[in-house]
Amino acid sequence: MSLIRHRSWAALTAAALTGGLITGLVGLSPATAVSTNLALGKAVTVSSTEASGFDGAKAVDGSTGTRWASAEGVDNQWIRIDLGAGTAVGQVVLKWEAAYAKAYRIELSDDGTTWRQVYSTTTGDGGTDTLNVSGTGRYLRVYGTQRGTSYGYSLYEVEAYAGGTTPTPTPTTPTPTTTTTPPGGGAAVPFGSHAFPYAAGTITVSGDRAANDAKVVDYYRKWKSAFVTSKCGNNGWSAIASVDADHPYVAEGQGYGLTILATMAGADPDARTSFDRVLKFVLDHPSVNNPDLHAAEQDASCKSVNGSDSATDGDLEIAYALLLADKQWGSTTGAHNYKQLAVKRINAIKASEVVPGTKLMNLGDWSSGSDNTISRSSDWLSGHFKAFRKATGDSAWDGVLTAHQNLVAHLQNDYAPTTGLLPDFAVSTNTGNPKPAPGKVLESPLDGAYSWNACRDPWRLGVDGLTTGDPKSLTAVRKMNTWIKQATGGDPNRIAQGYKLNGTVAEAGSSVAFIAPFAVAAATDSGSQAWLDALWTKMNAVPLDPSSYYGSSIQLQVMIAVTGNHWLP
Repeated sequence: MSLIRHRSWAALTAAALTGGLITGLVGLSPATAVSTNLALGKAVTVSSTEASGFDGAKAVDGSTGTRWASAEGVDNQWIRIDLGAGTAVGQVVLKWEAAYAKAYRIELSDDGTTWRQVYSTTTGDGGTDTLNVSGTGRYLRVYGTQRGTSYGYSLYEVEAYAGGTTPTPTPTTPTPTTTTTPPGGGAAVPFGSHAFPYAAGTITVSGDRAANDAKVVDYYRKWKSAFVTSKCGNNGWSAIASVDADHPYVAEGQGYGLTILATMAGADPDARTSFDRVLKFVLDHPSVNNPDLHAAEQDASCKSVNGSDSATDGDLEIAYALLLADKQWGSTTGAHNYKQLAVKRINAIKASEVVPGTKLMNLGDWSSGSDNTISRSSDWLSGHFKAFRKATGDSAWDGVLTAHQNLVAHLQNDYAPTTGLLPDFAVSTNTGNPKPAPGKVLESPLDGAYSWNACRDPWRLGVDGLTTGDPKSLTAVRKMNTWIKQATGGDPNRIAQGYKLNGTVAEAGSSVAFIAPFAVAAATDSGSQAWLDALWTKMNAVPLDPSSYYGSSIQLQVMIAVTGNHWLP
């Protein structure tokens, strides 16, 4: 027997058909031999079902917009298909959802009681498995013995064919060809594929997954129309317009834009083109201190201003986005070697924006002396540090990660034991007792409060908890989630736009920049489904504000996360 592995783009197709993500599909290539799907529409029996709507018949209905899902967290689950009569089977095709089987076997039976194994593996990796087998039987069973994730087993489709050749796809619902060239402009992780399951004990928003993905895509399209601009002449540039920041273009905005564009590849066929145009803008505006970093601010003429030096938040995000781009599109074709650019920028961040003694992030490559004892909590990006370690092999990032996680725990335990909130800025970071800023140290009198920088922390720390299951990240954001859920009585409309660390309101008003990040914190807690869904409903009820790049960019990235579409490069 031989095993032919391809990646599956089934989840993207489901989203496309439901939400209009793509308008057409490339014509399917002819099969090497004409064959009929023997399992299509046949009677099915399963060991268990996760919930209503995930019954076994969904795995043989010819649609990759539906699926069978077994009970979560349980091994030794199976799906049995009655082929109607004794039938020779030469090939089985399994189209796994993200909840795949690491170990499973395929069996045939004449009576549904005595089974003959025709294939088994202990190294399953999901996607689409095209298996050449040999056997005869009336009943076909796929039996999962070890889950590949913390969930159950889930199959979009089980197909069976008489011959061991590439089958003609069932025409009932159009599906992409299973080739190693992914759809969506060559994206390896197209938006909506849900290729990386979240950690055990975490959740995503309720409801139909494809419909939720479609809401994200709709918001993305509005975001892109509002903020991705080409007003900088004929230099091949695009840039993210930071209409509510202190300059028309800021580094943080370019970083967010690059990350969003790389993540939305597959839903947006022009994502790579847009990414490369924004990247060219970044590369053409280097910092005067370290040319491998980005000058933080540009004026309306797209000229670097205000010292032309860097901002750590923007550099961290740009480097991370380059790693995403390398995974999405590779670095051997196109105008840029994303991986090489990423590593160069990561090394520059280490050299100019990590304080050697404390291993904490400073504010930019201009920082020195007493300024190096100040650090911004929204730059304490655990997931980014892990990605940098993986990309470079540099163990120094392990120390950077540990230093920031220790600082988070210290501030929560000593200054916010009830709320878990973090301040915009911590000071005295070179001492044994870092503390919240006592007042204005950089931006406002609320620099020591949970304000317009720290409002991102539940999201920034939370996505690390969702994707890696890091207990330190989960502990930190779950503390925030417990407090805000109780403080608001589960009503997102009661979330203020600023708090002191003891939980009293520091600034009245409402903003999605404060509301949305708490949704990621909620997603880290399996007991907060109703709260997460309430936050999701609130976000979808707030129209995108074209005068607020900051809140809109945060909300979009939160929506990506809570629908299960965030992933680490």
